Amino acid sequence: MAPAKSASPGADSHAREAFEADALEYVDSLYRTALWLTRVPSDADDLVQDTYLKAFRAADSFTAGTNIRAWLFTILHNAARNRARGRARDTVTVDSDVVDHAAEVPQFGLSGRVDDPETLLLKNALAPEIQAAVDELPDAFREAVWLRDVEEFSYAEIAGMLSIPVGTVMSRISRGRRMLFGRLQHLRPVNA
Repeated sequence: MAPAKSASPGADSHAREAFEADALEYVDSLYRTALWLTRVPSDADDLVQDTYLKAFRAADSFTAGTNIRAWLFTILHNAARNRARGRARDTVTVDSDVVDHAAEVPQFGLSGRVDDPETLLLKNALAPEIQAAVDELPDAFREAVWLRDVEEFSYAEIAGMLSIPVGTVMSRISRGRRMLFGRLQHLRPVNA
């Protein structure tokens, strides 16, 4: 039996370049979600960098033609979960002045990046009251609502990213939306 012929090095190089180009299209979306997960711009940068490092190392395991965006977000969420576990084991000392200052820092624009049109639209669309209400949601609900309503992933994609059942995703989104509705009820016009 003759050994199988591998693809030409040029074809492998072209496929790799195409994969990298496709993956890099989502850097802003990944960063925005990483910022929502970490709430610290430098941590969000590190998380996105870690995501791309893992993705590029595992590029050979990616099946061409599948949803690369969902694949990248799965890597991002797994990396965030692993970082959170690692940090939970570390001893933590809390400086209340630092916490108070961090709460006052805006969520966008601190990374030194020029805001793209999508980010500007989100900034304008998320009024301060809405953004504050979303920020106040417990992490599990905030994450699920963000992925569904802002990033527009399907329930199945979110379930895969977060490694939870679809029913749990649906429940978290429903409960998160109800919490948001309750927190934003005062913004509703009186005659509506």
